[in-house]
Amino acid sequence: MTSGGALPGVLAVDSGGSGLRAVLAVRGEAFGAPLASKEPVRTGPRGIDAGHLLEQLLPMARQLMAEARVDGLGAFAIGAAGLATLGDELRAELPSALERELGVRRLALAADAVTAYTGALGHRPGAVIAAGTGMIAIGTDLTSWRRADGWGHLLGDCGGGAWIGRAGLEAALRAFDGRRGGSAALLVRAEEMFGPISELPGTLYPRTDRPAVLASFAPEVAACAGSDPVAADVLRAAARHMAESAAAVCPVGGEAQVAATGGLFKMGDALLVPLREELARHLPYARQVPAAGDPLDGALRIAVDLAKGELVLPRDQRMLYVVTEKTD
Repeated sequence: MTSGGALPGVLAVDSGGSGLRAVLAVRGEAFGAPLASKEPVRTGPRGIDAGHLLEQLLPMARQLMAEARVDGLGAFAIGAAGLATLGDELRAELPSALERELGVRRLALAADAVTAYTGALGHRPGAVIAAGTGMIAIGTDLTSWRRADGWGHLLGDCGGGAWIGRAGLEAALRAFDGRRGGSAALLVRAEEMFGPISELPGTLYPRTDRPAVLASFAPEVAACAGSDPVAADVLRAAARHMAESAAAVCPVGGEAQVAATGGLFKMGDALLVPLREELARHLPYARQVPAAGDPLDGALRIAVDLAKGELVLPRDQRMLYVVTEKTD
């Protein structure tokens, strides 16, 4: 417990492709600014590397606890990219490690899509589109989770940043070749960014960070969309893909809401306007609302609710795995 009879703190973590962020809350309110690490957690033969996560996380947790003068944690929530398919090692090792190191007895391991949903909509039924380099839609009727896409840049993530960037670069190459569907404006942007377009395959294909490189061109597509119909068509197609994924997971009827969250939407109206139109067409029964918060906010809400015994989101071995002092 904390000194002075205060409630124990709760700690929340967002682990993704750009690193870790961690925040501590006391009495349900965040204490100070989040701490961040820019090193993404490694993956290995058993999936996400629990040891590497702990190596980064434990010093951050101890620093936050010391700054807030908290000597106990009522709950801990971790949102991790890839948990659904690569989380076996985390589920096997983190509960005992965090109890041993920090005294944690209430732990929630959530897919980053779940924390994105919770940050955006909280405990309300509906669907959330989470888009950055990739894209996934997640929905719930508060009894189970449904997801659509999120299959990576080779097999899916349709409408995400890498998808938009790749489509924009294809249009640039079409213009270079003289094929239909090309964009001279995108060709100019591509060569300003990457050099001679004929050398792009040799530059791009050997890189291990291809999705991020492709996604880096998405803002150029958005910048051209106001005057270039090919770029505008790319963003319209991206919006359609997102809306189709949201429609696949959104519960029908009731008071369903739909929100969008993630760094991709910083591109502004060039993407948001066609997305609103496509959502109205594909999900006429769902009310479009702004996201209330981001995935770290979602992880924090899960931690606070878990500490209070008020977590009502659907529990799931892969999407929202919960360990408490009692067997759930």
